This record gives sequence, structure tokens and C-alpha cells, in this order.
Amino acid sequence: MQYIYHNPNWPSFYWNHEAIIQQLSIVRNLQGRLLGKMESLGFDLKNEAFLHTLTLDVLKSSEIEGEYLDLDQVRSSIARKLGMEIAGAVESDRFVDGVVEMMIDATRNCFEPITKDRLFDWHAALFPTGRSGMYKISVADWRQDSTGPMQVVSGALGKEKVHFQAPEASVTETEMSRFLEWFNTHESIEPVLKAAVAHLWFVTIHPFEDGNGRITRALTDMLLARSDNSNQRFYSMSAQIRKERKDYYEILEKTQKGKLDITAWIEWFLACLTNALKATDEALDAVLFKANFWRKHTHTVLNERQRKLLNMLMGEFEGKLTSSKWAKITKSSKDTAIRDINDLLEKGILQKEAAGGRSTNYELIRNL
Repeated sequence: MQYIYHNPNWPSFYWNHEAIIQQLSIVRNLQGRLLGKMESLGFDLKNEAFLHTLTLDVLKSSEIEGEYLDLDQVRSSIARKLGMEIAGAVESDRFVDGVVEMMIDATRNCFEPITKDRLFDWHAALFPTGRSGMYKISVADWRQDSTGPMQVVSGALGKEKVHFQAPEASVTETEMSRFLEWFNTHESIEPVLKAAVAHLWFVTIHPFEDGNGRITRALTDMLLARSDNSNQRFYSMSAQIRKERKDYYEILEKTQKGKLDITAWIEWFLACLTNALKATDEALDAVLFKANFWRKHTHTVLNERQRKLLNMLMGEFEGKLTSSKWAKITKSSKDTAIRDINDLLEKGILQKEAAGGRSTNYELIRNL
């Protein structure tokens, strides 16, 4: 199988500027509008929006790899590292802290150069025990391919389909030196396009035994932050890639098996980024609602169970809220859950859903 890196002129990527100029203009316009909107917010709201976006980024980047992190741990870990105080903070394990440290470093220090040692630090943060699941891996070092070629495969054992095979481990040092020199010095390329190229280039080299996808997306976020000229993130490319994961893997595989003309890849990247920016409006509305809600209820007497569930309802709460689910989440009795809910009904915070059914469902009253 011939891959893109087998082309004699690798990695001299090129694309049709005319084909992408309109999409790029749309992206730049949306970025400008979003940053303008964020500038109009106060310091606390901007930090809350940043916390929300970074939490989403960490969660969704891990989900793409099939790893599901605890939302409360991720949010609490980010808040601690940013010096923010949040309600309902919990302890976080070292695996969560490692992903968070990498993503914060990529964003907050986005204007600093990327070096071999910095990438090794990120890799060590992702795998603090030196293992990926049950398997021991080389940490803070390039892959060695000691058990065979690095391949991206799918399918049941014995019926695997090889989607991609990375360059031989023996050339990783050379390939990464060339990538890092380009990443740190080639400023003539349009910043958003540079993010698209860097994403494809790094994930194609696949320099580590594991964690390549998450590090790829951290580098992408880093370059997008530079394109915004801001070390705060208010939209999540990783969350959008998670939504479009099937299409993402299809265009990536097609591009990696193609020529050095990566126009189709850049078109997909820009379309995905456009969707990420548009989705931010809804997320920003949620952040504003949450901030206004707690401002309004500063002096409302609420217990820790109620605060926890209300924060969840204003975040990524899955399904319908019932008294049984309340009791399960808060580890309380059914009677306690009903008392908590009835108290919130009386205070005008919750209401019964009109749909009805076998069990009563509850929802937040949104008209603050």
C-alpha cells in the first residue's frame, strides 16, 4: 500500500487556494465575531466560558479515542490549575490531571515554541504510570515499533482492516525534526490553514506508541489559539470532531492514501471548524444562563445535593430528571430526593414537564 509519505516530494503539501478561500473567509469572520462577543463580557464570564470550553475539549478529545473521563473531575482539575473557585469541586485522579495539564499548556502557552522535550512532557502527562491500559509503553520517547509496524486497524481479531500504516520508526526522529522546524518557523502560511496542515502532518507521522490523536488535537488547538491571537479558547474543535468522527476518519484515511494535494482535507477541516464556531453560540448561551442563574440565586438557601444537580442540569445532563435519578446521583434516599425536588418546585427553580408519563419528569425553569 502506498501512503502519502511515500510521495517523492513528501511533505511538500499543496492545495487549491481558490477552492478554499470562501470557506476560510467564513471561518475568519466567525472567529472575529466570537472574539468580539467575548470581549464584551466581564472577566468572570469570560473565565467561565473558557472553563466550559476547555472542559469540553478535554472530555471530547478523550472520547474520540474511546476514553470517557469524569466530567466533574475534569472541570475541577481545570479550575484548580487556572486558580478558579467553583461550586462542587471534587478530587481528580492523575490520569485526568495529565490530560488537563497538556491541554492547558497548549492553550495558555500557545505562543511558545513546540520542542521535542515539550512533546515528551505532554506524552508523560498522558501516561503517568507508563502504561496504556494493561500494556507497558515507551513514555516520553518516540515509538520503537518493537512489536511490528504502527498501524491503525479496526475489526474483530483475525478480520482486521488496516486503515493506515505509519512511517517506519527508524525515520521518526528525522520526520519530527522537520515537522518541528516547520511548526516553529514557517509563519508565512495562513494560521488556520497551518492548523489544518499540522493536524494531518503530525497524525501521519504518528510518532508515539499511544496518545497521538490527543496530542494532534492539542497542537491543533495551539495553532487555532495563535490564529485568534488569544490564549483563551471559546470553541472546541475536538467536540466537533467527536460529532463528525466517522467523516473525520474517512477523510483522514483517504488523504493519507492519496497525493500531496490536500485540498479535500483542508475543505473538510474548515467545514468542521465552521460547525465548531457555530455551535459555540449555543454553548455561550448556556454559560450566560448559568452565570445569571447563580447571580440571581446568590442568597437562595440550597443544599449541596441541590447545587450539584442544578449544575448538572445546566451542563451535560443526560436523559430526563426523575426523583429516582436524583436519589441515585446524590446517593440519597427516595424520600430525600422528593423533598429536595419539592423544595426547588416551591422556589420556582424546577417545574414538572408537561409530557407526563409513568414517572414524573422535572426540568429547569429557563425564563430567568
